[in-house]
Amino acid sequence: MIQFGLDRLLQDATLRRPLGRRRVALLAHPASVTRDLTHSIDALAALPDITLSAAFGPQHGLRGDKQDNMVESPDFIDPLHRIPVFSLYGEVRRPTAAMMDSFDVLLVDLQDLGCRIYTFITTLRYVLEAAAAHGKAVWVLDRPNPAGRPVEGNLLQPGWESFVGAGPLPMRHGLTMGELARWFIATLKLDVECEVVTMQGWQPDAAPGYGWPLGERSWINPSPNAPNLSMARAYAGTVMLEGTTLSEGRGTTRPLELFGAPDIDARAVIAEMRAFAPRWLAGCVLRECWFEPTFHKHAGKLCSGVQIHVEDPAHYDHAAFRPWRVQALAFKAVRRLQPEYPLWRDFAYEYEHDRLAIDLINGGEMLRRWVDDPAAGPDALDVFAVPDEAAWATAREDFLLYR
Repeated sequence: MIQFGLDRLLQDATLRRPLGRRRVALLAHPASVTRDLTHSIDALAALPDITLSAAFGPQHGLRGDKQDNMVESPDFIDPLHRIPVFSLYGEVRRPTAAMMDSFDVLLVDLQDLGCRIYTFITTLRYVLEAAAAHGKAVWVLDRPNPAGRPVEGNLLQPGWESFVGAGPLPMRHGLTMGELARWFIATLKLDVECEVVTMQGWQPDAAPGYGWPLGERSWINPSPNAPNLSMARAYAGTVMLEGTTLSEGRGTTRPLELFGAPDIDARAVIAEMRAFAPRWLAGCVLRECWFEPTFHKHAGKLCSGVQIHVEDPAHYDHAAFRPWRVQALAFKAVRRLQPEYPLWRDFAYEYEHDRLAIDLINGGEMLRRWVDDPAAGPDALDVFAVPDEAAWATAREDFLLYR
């Protein structure tokens, strides 16, 4: 049976011994739970040999109560444990000196989705940099990458770093948070005490979860619109919808598994996708659907949409499914069918006002230019992405903890 890093720390007093005389802080969110679904802040506070002095919340907050992007969380005092809870998605994104003074060791217990733009990765980078600057330690309590080991997408280009782009990673990087910490420390040349409390029994290539231990662990939303494993599998593609005027399904029960708008023809889009690059659709099933978001884009309007199905074992092929290409292909189909369609979002995204959201999300302008170029075929996107994917698959080898 799989054990996450948190479970191992709680069960093994010898593993905790180096924390005994140090003030401990916790960076966590709603999915930071034990095998029996106790939140890590409560489980750690109950240990007599741990002095819990502070907690931190990333985007969406420690409690995960903030529904949308760019909705900030305040600092507060935890009403049960009477410790300060600092927001790293409020007045600041990086911990301040005063925040760093509240602890000696920071435990990072964050469930990731395996996608570059998921901001918990950037928060991990920021706390590692702050720990190096202030002489603090970071322990990463490792959790599975639910998207598994596959790699897809271009590397983030120099100069395109942002809160949704922490460094030269591909869109689907295939690492756990513990492995990412090792990579950040090496690539940023950080002098920091960092321990990874590894998982036991994680098999990222094992069916049917291929990264997530289906049948062993409950799925808890790490953010409000991450409701299930299907979303996690599709997210490295569907997250790009945040950079467009198309609905990504926020305001429905299947966010980031579907897309659509009132003024597109989903059936025609699917047909065009199949005609233009059929090989990119392997491993999944596309289904025409209709939905009416209750909030967010196109709220209250009937949308013609496409749902990406990746849960049926008869159709889902983990090695073949390439969500980044599937969603890029959808954009291309919309552009080919309606050349003047106002596809790209032109208002602020993650507090960036001067760069298009789609470019921030992709770490450069390449994908948008490919979509908008009538002469660019599927090979033109592969020419750009495939070398990056191969380079990353090699570069990450030194940081893998599970084989």
